[in-house]
Amino acid sequence: MLSQYKTMNRQIRAMSLPTMYGMLFTALYDMVDMFWIGMLDKEAVAAITIYLTLFLALEILNEVVGTSSVSLLSRSWGSGDIDLTRTIGEQTFVFKALLGSLGAIVLILVLPHFYRLYTDDAKVLSHGLQYGYLRSVFVPVFFSSYTVNTILRSTGDAKTPMRLLLASAVLNMVLDPIFMFSTIPATSLKGLGWGMFGAAVATCISYSFAFIAGFWYLQSGKAPLTIRVKGLLHLDWTIDKKLLTIGLPSGINMLLRSLITIIFLKLVALYGTVAIAALGIANRIYQFCGMPSNGLSMGSGILVGQRLGAKQFKEAHDVTLLSSVNGLIFSLPFILLLLLAPNQLLSLFLGGSSVSSEAASLLRIYGLCLIFMSISGGLGSAFFGSGHTRPILYTSLISGWLVQLPYALLVVLVLKLPLPWLWAAYLTGDFLECLLRYRYFLLGGWKQER
Repeated sequence: MLSQYKTMNRQIRAMSLPTMYGMLFTALYDMVDMFWIGMLDKEAVAAITIYLTLFLALEILNEVVGTSSVSLLSRSWGSGDIDLTRTIGEQTFVFKALLGSLGAIVLILVLPHFYRLYTDDAKVLSHGLQYGYLRSVFVPVFFSSYTVNTILRSTGDAKTPMRLLLASAVLNMVLDPIFMFSTIPATSLKGLGWGMFGAAVATCISYSFAFIAGFWYLQSGKAPLTIRVKGLLHLDWTIDKKLLTIGLPSGINMLLRSLITIIFLKLVALYGTVAIAALGIANRIYQFCGMPSNGLSMGSGILVGQRLGAKQFKEAHDVTLLSSVNGLIFSLPFILLLLLAPNQLLSLFLGGSSVSSEAASLLRIYGLCLIFMSISGGLGSAFFGSGHTRPILYTSLISGWLVQLPYALLVVLVLKLPLPWLWAAYLTGDFLECLLRYRYFLLGGWKQER
Protein backbone atom coordinates (compact mmCIF):
# COMPACT_ATOMS: atom_id res chain seq x y z
CA MET A 1 0.00 0.00 0.00
CA LEU A 2 2.82 2.40 0.89
CA SER A 3 4.57 1.76 -2.42
CA GLN A 4 1.28 2.45 -4.22
CA TYR A 5 0.99 5.85 -2.54
CA LYS A 6 4.61 6.64 -3.37
CA THR A 7 3.97 5.81 -7.01
CA MET A 8 0.83 7.93 -7.03
CA ASN A 9 2.65 10.80 -5.37
CA ARG A 10 5.37 10.66 -8.03
CA GLN A 11 2.68 10.84 -10.70
CA ILE A 12 1.08 13.85 -9.01
CA ARG A 13 4.38 15.66 -8.86
CA ALA A 14 5.36 14.66 -12.40
CA MET A 15 2.13 16.17 -13.70
CA SER A 16 1.82 19.05 -11.25
CA LEU A 17 5.36 20.38 -10.80
CA PRO A 18 5.78 21.57 -14.41
CA THR A 19 2.31 23.13 -14.18
CA MET A 20 3.24 24.70 -10.86
CA TYR A 21 6.50 26.10 -12.20
CA GLY A 22 4.73 27.42 -15.27
CA MET A 23 2.14 29.20 -13.14
CA LEU A 24 4.90 30.57 -10.92
CA PHE A 25 6.56 32.02 -14.01
CA THR A 26 3.26 33.59 -15.06
CA ALA A 27 2.78 35.06 -11.61
CA LEU A 28 6.41 36.13 -11.62
CA TYR A 29 6.04 38.35 -14.61
CA ASP A 30 2.88 39.78 -13.08
CA MET A 31 5.08 40.55 -10.06
CA VAL A 32 7.75 42.07 -12.30
CA ASP A 33 5.06 44.21 -13.93
CA MET A 34 4.08 45.47 -10.50
CA PHE A 35 7.72 46.08 -9.56
CA TRP A 36 8.34 48.29 -12.59
CA ILE A 37 4.95 50.00 -12.33
CA GLY A 38 5.67 50.74 -8.68
CA MET A 39 8.72 52.71 -9.87
CA LEU A 40 6.40 55.07 -11.75
CA ASP A 41 4.17 56.19 -8.85
CA LYS A 42 1.44 55.02 -6.48
CA GLU A 43 -1.25 56.21 -8.92
CA ALA A 44 0.07 53.75 -11.50
CA VAL A 45 -0.16 50.92 -8.96
CA ALA A 46 -3.72 51.95 -8.10
CA ALA A 47 -4.58 52.06 -11.82
CA ILE A 48 -3.45 48.51 -12.53
CA THR A 49 -5.20 47.28 -9.37
CA ILE A 50 -8.52 48.66 -10.62
CA TYR A 51 -7.97 47.27 -14.13
CA LEU A 52 -7.16 43.78 -12.89
CA THR A 53 -10.33 43.78 -10.78
CA LEU A 54 -12.37 44.29 -13.95
CA PHE A 55 -10.22 41.87 -15.93
CA LEU A 56 -10.90 39.18 -13.32
CA ALA A 57 -14.61 39.50 -14.07
CA LEU A 58 -13.94 38.96 -17.78
CA GLU A 59 -11.85 35.88 -17.03
CA ILE A 60 -15.10 34.17 -16.06
CA LEU A 61 -15.46 33.26 -19.74
CA ASN A 62 -12.02 31.66 -19.74
CA GLU A 63 -12.83 29.86 -16.48
CA VAL A 64 -16.09 28.36 -17.75
CA VAL A 65 -14.67 26.91 -20.96
CA GLY A 66 -11.30 26.10 -19.39
CA THR A 67 -12.82 24.09 -16.53
CA SER A 68 -15.10 22.22 -18.92
CA SER A 69 -12.26 21.46 -21.32
CA VAL A 70 -10.01 20.04 -18.59
CA SER A 71 -12.70 17.56 -17.60
CA LEU A 72 -13.66 16.63 -21.18
CA LEU A 73 -10.08 16.38 -22.48
CA SER A 74 -8.66 14.40 -19.56
CA ARG A 75 -11.58 11.96 -19.47
CA SER A 76 -11.55 11.31 -23.22
CA TRP A 77 -7.75 10.98 -23.22
CA GLY A 78 -7.92 8.63 -20.24
CA SER A 79 -10.50 6.46 -22.06
CA GLY A 80 -8.19 6.21 -25.10
CA ASP A 81 -10.47 8.08 -27.56
CA ILE A 82 -7.90 10.17 -29.46
CA ASP A 83 -10.26 11.44 -32.16
CA LEU A 84 -12.75 12.76 -29.60
CA THR A 85 -9.92 14.38 -27.62
CA ARG A 86 -8.72 16.14 -30.78
CA THR A 87 -12.19 17.42 -31.61
CA ILE A 88 -12.68 18.72 -28.05
CA GLY A 89 -9.30 20.50 -28.23
CA GLU A 90 -10.19 22.15 -31.53
CA GLN A 91 -13.57 23.28 -30.27
CA THR A 92 -11.97 24.66 -27.11
CA PHE A 93 -9.74 26.83 -29.29
CA VAL A 94 -12.42 28.26 -31.53
CA PHE A 95 -15.12 28.63 -28.90
CA LYS A 96 -12.91 30.27 -26.30
CA ALA A 97 -11.42 32.66 -28.89
CA LEU A 98 -14.95 33.68 -29.92
CA LEU A 99 -15.97 34.36 -26.33
CA GLY A 100 -12.69 36.25 -25.75
CA SER A 101 -13.39 38.53 -28.72
CA LEU A 102 -16.87 39.38 -27.46
CA GLY A 103 -15.51 39.94 -23.97
CA ALA A 104 -12.79 42.27 -25.25
CA ILE A 105 -15.37 44.51 -26.91
CA VAL A 106 -17.40 44.77 -23.70
CA LEU A 107 -14.26 45.43 -21.64
CA ILE A 108 -13.16 48.30 -23.88
CA LEU A 109 -16.61 49.91 -23.73
CA VAL A 110 -16.97 49.83 -19.95
CA LEU A 111 -13.35 50.57 -18.99
CA PRO A 112 -13.51 54.38 -18.42
CA HIS A 113 -16.83 54.10 -16.57
CA PHE A 114 -15.45 51.39 -14.31
CA TYR A 115 -12.49 53.55 -13.31
CA ARG A 116 -14.77 56.42 -12.36
CA LEU A 117 -16.56 54.15 -9.88
CA TYR A 118 -13.42 54.13 -7.75
CA THR A 119 -11.56 57.37 -8.25
CA ASP A 120 -11.71 60.89 -9.59
CA ASP A 121 -7.91 61.10 -9.67
CA ALA A 122 -7.04 62.19 -13.23
CA LYS A 123 -3.60 60.60 -13.01
CA VAL A 124 -4.99 57.20 -12.02
CA LEU A 125 -7.51 57.39 -14.86
CA SER A 126 -4.84 58.34 -17.42
CA HIS A 127 -2.56 55.50 -16.34
CA GLY A 128 -5.44 53.03 -16.35
CA LEU A 129 -6.71 53.81 -19.83
CA GLN A 130 -3.19 53.77 -21.32
CA TYR A 131 -2.69 50.30 -19.91
CA GLY A 132 -6.19 48.91 -20.10
CA TYR A 133 -7.24 49.56 -23.69
CA LEU A 134 -4.31 47.66 -25.20
CA ARG A 135 -4.53 44.77 -22.70
CA SER A 136 -8.21 44.45 -23.53
CA VAL A 137 -7.62 44.21 -27.28
CA PHE A 138 -5.37 41.17 -26.70
CA VAL A 139 -7.87 39.22 -24.56
CA PRO A 140 -8.55 36.62 -27.34
CA VAL A 141 -4.80 35.93 -27.56
CA PHE A 142 -4.62 35.59 -23.77
CA PHE A 143 -7.48 33.07 -23.80
CA SER A 144 -5.91 31.11 -26.68
CA SER A 145 -2.56 30.85 -24.91
CA TYR A 146 -4.35 29.20 -22.00
CA THR A 147 -6.06 26.80 -24.41
CA VAL A 148 -2.64 25.63 -25.64
CA ASN A 149 -1.59 24.88 -22.07
CA THR A 150 -4.83 23.08 -21.24
CA ILE A 151 -4.62 20.77 -24.25
CA LEU A 152 -1.00 19.86 -23.58
CA ARG A 153 -1.50 19.24 -19.85
CA SER A 154 -4.66 17.21 -20.37
CA THR A 155 -2.82 14.91 -22.79
CA GLY A 156 0.08 14.32 -20.38
CA ASP A 157 2.58 16.97 -21.55
CA ALA A 158 3.05 19.33 -18.61
CA LYS A 159 6.64 20.33 -19.44
CA THR A 160 6.01 22.18 -22.70
CA PRO A 161 3.54 24.66 -21.13
CA MET A 162 6.11 25.25 -18.39
CA ARG A 163 8.77 26.08 -21.00
CA LEU A 164 6.41 28.37 -22.89
CA LEU A 165 5.47 30.26 -19.74
CA LEU A 166 9.11 30.53 -18.68
CA ALA A 167 10.13 31.95 -22.06
CA SER A 168 7.25 34.44 -22.11
CA ALA A 169 8.00 35.48 -18.52
CA VAL A 170 11.65 36.17 -19.33
CA LEU A 171 10.59 38.08 -22.45
CA ASN A 172 8.23 40.25 -20.41
CA MET A 173 10.91 40.96 -17.80
CA VAL A 174 13.30 42.14 -20.50
CA LEU A 175 10.77 44.23 -22.43
CA ASP A 176 9.14 45.99 -19.45
CA PRO A 177 11.96 48.43 -18.57
CA ILE A 178 12.80 49.01 -22.25
CA PHE A 179 9.27 50.06 -23.12
CA MET A 180 8.37 51.83 -19.88
CA PHE A 181 11.31 54.14 -19.07
CA SER A 182 13.20 56.81 -20.99
CA THR A 183 16.37 55.56 -19.31
CA ILE A 184 16.41 51.92 -18.22
CA PRO A 185 16.78 51.85 -14.40
CA ALA A 186 20.28 51.05 -13.06
CA THR A 187 21.77 51.58 -16.53
CA SER A 188 22.57 54.45 -18.90
CA LEU A 189 20.72 52.75 -21.75
CA LYS A 190 17.90 54.60 -23.46
CA GLY A 191 14.38 53.20 -23.37
CA LEU A 192 11.18 54.16 -25.16
CA GLY A 193 9.60 55.93 -22.17
CA TRP A 194 6.04 54.75 -22.84
CA GLY A 195 5.11 54.38 -19.17
CA MET A 196 1.99 52.32 -18.48
CA PHE A 197 1.36 51.82 -22.19
CA GLY A 198 4.81 50.27 -22.43
CA ALA A 199 3.95 47.82 -19.64
CA ALA A 200 0.85 46.77 -21.59
CA VAL A 201 2.86 46.36 -24.82
CA ALA A 202 5.41 44.12 -23.07
CA THR A 203 2.68 41.92 -21.58
CA CYS A 204 0.79 41.60 -24.88
CA ILE A 205 3.94 40.65 -26.80
CA SER A 206 4.78 38.02 -24.19
CA TYR A 207 1.33 36.40 -24.30
CA SER A 208 1.36 36.50 -28.10
CA PHE A 209 4.71 34.71 -28.17
CA ALA A 210 3.42 31.97 -25.83
CA PHE A 211 0.35 31.45 -28.00
CA ILE A 212 2.13 31.43 -31.38
CA ALA A 213 4.90 29.08 -30.20
CA GLY A 214 2.41 26.75 -28.50
CA PHE A 215 0.03 26.66 -31.46
CA TRP A 216 2.92 25.87 -33.80
CA TYR A 217 3.91 23.00 -31.52
CA LEU A 218 0.37 21.58 -31.65
CA GLN A 219 0.60 21.74 -35.46
CA SER A 220 4.08 20.25 -35.71
CA GLY A 221 3.17 16.64 -35.01
CA LYS A 222 5.54 16.54 -32.04
CA ALA A 223 2.84 17.13 -29.39
CA PRO A 224 0.86 14.21 -27.92
CA LEU A 225 -2.19 15.55 -29.77
CA THR A 226 -2.21 17.30 -33.14
CA ILE A 227 -4.72 20.09 -33.75
CA ARG A 228 -6.04 20.48 -37.31
CA VAL A 229 -6.65 23.94 -38.78
CA LYS A 230 -9.79 22.72 -40.54
CA GLY A 231 -11.17 21.75 -37.15
CA LEU A 232 -11.03 25.42 -36.13
CA LEU A 233 -13.29 26.59 -38.95
CA HIS A 234 -16.62 25.50 -37.51
CA LEU A 235 -18.53 25.16 -34.26
CA ASP A 236 -19.74 21.81 -32.97
CA TRP A 237 -22.70 22.67 -30.77
CA THR A 238 -22.79 19.23 -29.12
CA ILE A 239 -19.31 19.81 -27.68
CA ASP A 240 -19.67 23.57 -27.27
CA LYS A 241 -22.76 23.08 -25.14
CA LYS A 242 -20.73 20.89 -22.78
CA LEU A 243 -17.93 23.47 -22.78
CA LEU A 244 -20.47 25.97 -21.49
CA THR A 245 -22.48 23.83 -19.09
CA ILE A 246 -19.89 21.68 -17.29
CA GLY A 247 -17.84 24.69 -16.22
CA LEU A 248 -20.82 26.99 -15.69
CA PRO A 249 -21.00 26.47 -11.91
CA SER A 250 -17.28 27.26 -11.75
CA GLY A 251 -17.90 30.36 -13.86
CA ILE A 252 -20.76 31.48 -11.64
CA ASN A 253 -18.47 30.90 -8.68
CA MET A 254 -15.87 33.14 -10.30
CA LEU A 255 -18.55 35.74 -11.07
CA LEU A 256 -19.62 35.77 -7.43
CA ARG A 257 -16.00 36.12 -6.37
CA SER A 258 -15.48 38.91 -8.89
CA LEU A 259 -18.49 40.82 -7.62
CA ILE A 260 -17.20 40.49 -4.07
CA THR A 261 -13.78 41.72 -5.26
CA ILE A 262 -15.42 44.71 -6.98
CA ILE A 263 -17.35 45.57 -3.81
CA PHE A 264 -14.28 45.05 -1.65
CA LEU A 265 -12.25 47.37 -3.85
CA LYS A 266 -14.92 50.03 -3.44
CA LEU A 267 -14.72 49.63 0.34
CA VAL A 268 -10.92 49.85 0.22
CA ALA A 269 -11.17 52.97 -1.97
CA LEU A 270 -12.90 54.72 0.93
CA TYR A 271 -9.50 54.62 2.67
CA GLY A 272 -7.74 56.38 -0.25
CA THR A 273 -5.46 55.80 -3.25
CA VAL A 274 -2.61 54.47 -1.10
CA ALA A 275 -4.91 51.76 0.29
CA ILE A 276 -5.86 50.73 -3.26
CA ALA A 277 -2.19 50.51 -4.21
CA ALA A 278 -1.39 48.46 -1.10
CA LEU A 279 -4.20 46.02 -1.91
CA GLY A 280 -2.95 45.65 -5.49
CA ILE A 281 0.61 44.87 -4.43
CA ALA A 282 -0.48 42.47 -1.67
CA ASN A 283 -2.78 40.65 -4.08
CA ARG A 284 0.03 40.15 -6.61
CA ILE A 285 2.30 38.76 -3.89
CA TYR A 286 -0.46 36.49 -2.59
CA GLN A 287 -1.31 35.23 -6.08
CA PHE A 288 2.35 34.38 -6.61
CA CYS A 289 2.52 32.51 -3.31
CA GLY A 290 -0.65 30.61 -4.18
CA MET A 291 0.69 29.28 -7.47
CA PRO A 292 2.14 26.02 -6.04
CA SER A 293 -1.28 25.10 -4.68
CA ASN A 294 -3.03 26.10 -7.91
CA GLY A 295 -0.53 24.15 -10.01
CA LEU A 296 -1.02 21.05 -7.92
CA SER A 297 -4.79 21.43 -8.18
CA MET A 298 -4.65 21.66 -11.97
CA GLY A 299 -2.20 18.79 -12.40
CA SER A 300 -4.05 16.57 -9.94
CA GLY A 301 -7.39 17.46 -11.51
CA ILE A 302 -6.19 16.01 -14.79
CA LEU A 303 -5.08 12.82 -13.01
CA VAL A 304 -8.45 12.61 -11.25
CA GLY A 305 -10.26 12.97 -14.57
CA GLN A 306 -8.12 10.30 -16.21
CA ARG A 307 -8.72 7.85 -13.35
CA LEU A 308 -12.44 8.47 -13.34
CA GLY A 309 -12.44 7.87 -17.10
CA ALA A 310 -10.75 4.53 -16.40
CA LYS A 311 -13.23 3.77 -13.53
CA GLN A 312 -10.46 3.87 -10.90
CA PHE A 313 -12.49 5.60 -8.19
CA LYS A 314 -10.33 4.85 -5.14
CA GLU A 315 -7.22 6.09 -6.94
CA ALA A 316 -9.05 9.32 -7.84
CA HIS A 317 -9.96 9.75 -4.14
CA ASP A 318 -6.35 9.19 -3.04
CA VAL A 319 -4.96 11.58 -5.67
CA THR A 320 -7.17 14.33 -4.24
CA LEU A 321 -5.97 13.85 -0.66
CA LEU A 322 -2.32 13.61 -1.69
CA SER A 323 -2.74 16.82 -3.67
CA SER A 324 -3.86 18.66 -0.51
CA VAL A 325 -0.88 17.33 1.44
CA ASN A 326 1.51 18.36 -1.32
CA GLY A 327 -0.13 21.77 -1.47
CA LEU A 328 0.62 22.39 2.20
CA ILE A 329 4.21 21.17 1.84
CA PHE A 330 5.01 23.36 -1.15
CA SER A 331 3.21 26.39 0.29
CA LEU A 332 4.96 26.28 3.67
CA PRO A 333 7.94 28.50 2.68
CA PHE A 334 5.56 31.11 1.27
CA ILE A 335 3.37 30.97 4.38
CA LEU A 336 6.39 31.69 6.57
CA LEU A 337 7.56 34.46 4.24
CA LEU A 338 4.22 36.27 4.37
CA LEU A 339 3.98 35.94 8.14
CA LEU A 340 7.57 36.93 8.98
CA ALA A 341 8.66 39.42 6.30
CA PRO A 342 5.65 41.42 5.04
CA ASN A 343 7.38 44.83 5.24
CA GLN A 344 10.39 43.69 3.22
CA LEU A 345 8.17 42.18 0.52
CA LEU A 346 5.97 45.25 0.17
CA SER A 347 8.90 47.68 0.06
CA LEU A 348 10.12 46.03 -3.16
CA PHE A 349 7.05 47.32 -4.98
CA LEU A 350 6.64 50.79 -3.51
CA GLY A 351 9.61 52.49 -5.14
CA GLY A 352 11.28 53.18 -1.81
CA SER A 353 8.18 54.52 -0.08
CA SER A 354 7.51 53.50 3.51
CA VAL A 355 5.24 50.51 4.18
CA SER A 356 2.07 51.14 6.16
CA SER A 357 1.15 48.86 9.02
CA GLU A 358 -2.24 48.26 7.36
CA ALA A 359 -0.58 46.88 4.23
CA ALA A 360 1.76 44.66 6.28
CA SER A 361 -1.18 43.29 8.26
CA LEU A 362 -2.88 42.25 5.01
CA LEU A 363 0.12 40.15 3.99
CA ARG A 364 0.17 38.44 7.39
CA ILE A 365 -3.51 37.59 7.04
CA TYR A 366 -2.80 36.28 3.54
CA GLY A 367 -0.14 34.04 5.08
CA LEU A 368 -2.84 32.38 7.20
CA CYS A 369 -5.23 32.27 4.23
CA LEU A 370 -2.61 30.36 2.27
CA ILE A 371 -2.94 27.41 4.67
CA PHE A 372 -6.63 26.99 3.87
CA MET A 373 -6.11 27.81 0.19
CA SER A 374 -3.59 24.95 -0.09
CA ILE A 375 -6.04 22.41 1.33
CA SER A 376 -8.94 23.79 -0.72
CA GLY A 377 -6.85 23.63 -3.89
CA GLY A 378 -6.14 19.95 -3.41
CA LEU A 379 -9.79 19.19 -2.70
CA GLY A 380 -10.77 21.19 -5.76
CA SER A 381 -8.94 18.73 -8.02
CA ALA A 382 -11.74 16.21 -7.37
CA PHE A 383 -14.42 18.63 -8.55
CA PHE A 384 -12.56 20.15 -11.51
CA GLY A 385 -11.21 16.78 -12.69
CA SER A 386 -14.63 15.12 -12.53
CA GLY A 387 -16.59 18.02 -14.00
CA HIS A 388 -18.82 18.18 -10.89
CA THR A 389 -18.16 21.85 -10.15
CA ARG A 390 -21.37 22.77 -8.33
CA PRO A 391 -19.82 22.21 -4.88
CA ILE A 392 -17.26 24.88 -5.79
CA LEU A 393 -20.14 27.25 -6.49
CA TYR A 394 -22.03 26.37 -3.31
CA THR A 395 -19.03 26.76 -1.02
CA SER A 396 -18.16 30.12 -2.58
CA LEU A 397 -21.73 31.35 -2.27
CA ILE A 398 -21.95 30.46 1.40
CA SER A 399 -18.52 31.64 2.48
CA GLY A 400 -18.38 34.75 0.33
CA TRP A 401 -21.88 36.15 0.18
CA LEU A 402 -23.36 34.91 3.44
CA VAL A 403 -20.34 35.45 5.69
CA GLN A 404 -17.43 37.38 4.17
CA LEU A 405 -19.28 40.25 2.48
CA PRO A 406 -21.78 41.00 5.31
CA TYR A 407 -18.85 41.09 7.73
CA ALA A 408 -16.95 43.56 5.49
CA LEU A 409 -19.94 45.85 5.07
CA LEU A 410 -20.53 45.86 8.81
CA VAL A 411 -16.91 46.67 9.61
CA VAL A 412 -16.53 49.51 7.10
CA LEU A 413 -19.95 51.14 6.70
CA VAL A 414 -21.51 50.60 10.13
CA LEU A 415 -18.71 50.28 12.67
CA LYS A 416 -16.20 52.35 10.61
CA LEU A 417 -13.25 50.37 11.93
CA PRO A 418 -9.63 50.67 10.71
CA LEU A 419 -8.48 48.88 7.56
CA PRO A 420 -7.05 45.72 9.21
CA TRP A 421 -10.54 44.79 10.35
CA LEU A 422 -11.59 44.67 6.69
CA TRP A 423 -8.62 42.44 5.81
CA ALA A 424 -9.83 39.86 8.35
CA ALA A 425 -12.79 39.12 6.06
CA TYR A 426 -10.43 37.25 3.71
CA LEU A 427 -9.36 34.85 6.45
CA THR A 428 -12.93 34.20 7.61
CA GLY A 429 -14.10 33.39 4.09
CA ASP A 430 -11.17 31.13 3.16
CA PHE A 431 -11.43 29.11 6.39
CA LEU A 432 -15.13 28.45 5.92
CA GLU A 433 -14.74 27.58 2.24
CA CYS A 434 -12.07 25.01 3.09
CA LEU A 435 -14.36 23.30 5.60
CA LEU A 436 -17.27 23.23 3.16
CA ARG A 437 -15.18 21.81 0.31
CA TYR A 438 -14.00 18.99 2.56
CA ARG A 439 -17.60 18.22 3.44
CA TYR A 440 -18.63 17.96 -0.22
CA PHE A 441 -15.56 15.85 -0.97
CA LEU A 442 -16.57 13.32 1.69
CA LEU A 443 -20.09 13.06 0.26
CA GLY A 444 -18.55 11.57 -2.91
CA GLY A 445 -20.98 12.87 -5.53
CA TRP A 446 -18.03 13.97 -7.67
CA LYS A 447 -17.28 10.30 -8.53
CA GLN A 448 -20.47 9.94 -10.58
CA GLU A 449 -20.50 10.07 -14.39
CA ARG A 450 -21.33 13.43 -15.94
